[in-house]
Amino acid sequence: MPASEFSLIDRYFSAQRVRRADVALGIGDDGALLLPPGDQQLVVTLDALVADVHFFADADPEGIGHKALAVNLSDLAAMGATPAWATLALVLPRADEAWLARFRRGLFALAERHRMQLVGGDTTRGPTTVITLQAHGFVPPGLALRRDGAKPGDGIYVTGTPGDAGLALAVAYGKTTVAAAHRDYLQARLERPQPRIAQGLALRGIASAAIDISDGLAQDLGHILERSGVGARLEVDRLPLSPALLAGSDRRAALAVALSGGDDYELCFTAPPERVARLESTALGWDCRCTRIGAITAEPGLRLVGAESSAFHLERLGYDHFLS
Repeated sequence: MPASEFSLIDRYFSAQRVRRADVALGIGDDGALLLPPGDQQLVVTLDALVADVHFFADADPEGIGHKALAVNLSDLAAMGATPAWATLALVLPRADEAWLARFRRGLFALAERHRMQLVGGDTTRGPTTVITLQAHGFVPPGLALRRDGAKPGDGIYVTGTPGDAGLALAVAYGKTTVAAAHRDYLQARLERPQPRIAQGLALRGIASAAIDISDGLAQDLGHILERSGVGARLEVDRLPLSPALLAGSDRRAALAVALSGGDDYELCFTAPPERVARLESTALGWDCRCTRIGAITAEPGLRLVGAESSAFHLERLGYDHFLS
């Protein structure tokens, strides 16, 4: 006998090990009862992931569960927020219990790492898998990282090595090939991105603006420039490239992928000169690279500069759901 909607919820999503004191009532009622701390602001973010748009339908369900939460955690990281709660809406073509068990394993493993409790949601049947997850976090008033605080003279920084997920997508679509030694690394970068929560928290009081890189570094940096009313000079030869990306293409092509490839979920942020020493000291303890790649300018627009200050041209700045 096929499992019902409510038995699926009870079997796969009610028995999470994380139990937070600020959840008065979680899964099982018409709504959750939550107790946000009075001295914090609530940060809310939501992402919808569609099969064969945001993830391959035949990908490892555990990785899909991880990524569904990771992309939301990345938004919290970009706001400098501490993760707290999540809600989940699932549209599934059928009740595949083996798929659900593995999806839950990936979702809950990442949630437990960040003490995040699933407090509600919905399941329904539809023509394709759609995963909509909403994440909630806390940040002290006045310390949230935003997109609108960059000023001329601020340095521009990026965590990790952007472009890896873009290369993994190109490999998956048969557009290029990579050596066997790099395949597992690239697949993990695409299917199991690591949200930079610790870095986002550490950047409170240091970064003047921040954003997570989901649609491409150049395009997402552009959102900071637009909201802050500034421009930027980005020195492309400063971009931190992984050995896998360098081995998979020539340097110019690698730089283009690092600038316009999506799904990196690294942080791009700005910091004023007087906070650079503090930033450099803080970043020494991070588990990822932190690289200065340019500077904010008063002149509007994004200027990509290559060797000997020559202009670096991109065919596209990043991914857009309605233009790509």
